[in-house]
Amino acid sequence: MYLGKVIGNVWATKKYPALNSFKLMFIQPVNADLENTGEPLVAVDTVGSGPGEIIYYITASEAVIPLPVDMAPVDASIVGIVDSINVENK
Repeated sequence: MYLGKVIGNVWATKKYPALNSFKLMFIQPVNADLENTGEPLVAVDTVGSGPGEIIYYITASEAVIPLPVDMAPVDASIVGIVDSINVENK
């Protein structure tokens, strides 16, 4: 699982039928200090997140697991909203 921040949404008039009830969100990967760590990507929102929220997401073939189908063209899925992050001092 990876940390990310929701930075926007994707409006799609047509999408794969299994994704019709889900939002597509732009997410920015971040580290525990909320610093950007890579390029933004699109993820299927399975938890009802919104812009500005810190989330955690999964990628690769595991990204289909939260969906109600066996297979779908999904590379990333948002699976949780982060309430707080506690980092131990170094």
